[in-house]
Amino acid sequence: MTAELSAGLEQLAGLVEGGEIKKMLGGEHDSKNAIITIHPGAGGTESQDWAEMLLRMYLRWIERRGFKREVIDYQPGDEAGLKSATVTVQGEFAFGLLSAEAGVHRLVRISPYDSAARRHTSFASVYVWPELPEDEDVVIDDKDIRIDTFRSSGAGGQHVNVTDSAIRITHLPTGIVVSCQNERSQHRNKDSAMRVLKSRLFDIKMKEQQSKLNQIGGAKKEIAFGHQIRSYVLHPYQMVKDHRTKFEIGDPGRVLDGDLDPFIKAYLMQKASGTLGQPSAEDDE
Repeated sequence: MTAELSAGLEQLAGLVEGGEIKKMLGGEHDSKNAIITIHPGAGGTESQDWAEMLLRMYLRWIERRGFKREVIDYQPGDEAGLKSATVTVQGEFAFGLLSAEAGVHRLVRISPYDSAARRHTSFASVYVWPELPEDEDVVIDDKDIRIDTFRSSGAGGQHVNVTDSAIRITHLPTGIVVSCQNERSQHRNKDSAMRVLKSRLFDIKMKEQQSKLNQIGGAKKEIAFGHQIRSYVLHPYQMVKDHRTKFEIGDPGRVLDGDLDPFIKAYLMQKASGTLGQPSAEDDE
């Protein structure tokens, strides 16, 4: 009976916490699906490997949440890691939850790529947009886009590097470039790329209408030192710290394995209460 009661109380606590979080997600687009794009900062293989670690972290979080996901674009790094990755996430309040992750993420560790085993600091950026419904009023003129085809470059099925099925769309007025190489069909890749482009253009449209940068997709800052929203320190000590909320956990392995909910909850609570802070000088130490 004690075990059953304990399990019941744990389940109840989870339901209450889930209800609290949903209550804080009252934004116009919070309930929508999400699109995540990850880019490494300067630093070559180091940052590209860190971007790959972040992708794995989010895929594990998505799995924990029971959400559906699709990696629609993956550009591998020169030696390891990735140059760019885009994932669509389908689930209840996916955008509202993942909007807490938009920003620059910093890693401090002993480099596995340094023969002298020195400590390195790497950066990668995470951008998040809501996936828009088909009837959303975002008009894309055919004359404003250039569509190129190319061969898929990432790990995938037997068709990879065999047919020019991958699609790259360039939006000429804004310079936005979107790629999709997940599907065998050019048509399906084009549809996926257009969905991402539509969401990104909507993001720009909203920012033009709003004076604040705390908007859809999060503020896009330089992918470098002093701009990070969160630091993951593996050496000389072990800690993950969010510089906006000051929330921290002394087990980076747990976080990198997808346990992001405590950080997301702290962000949403402080945002709802109007107490969300900005990184301070001591956070950069």
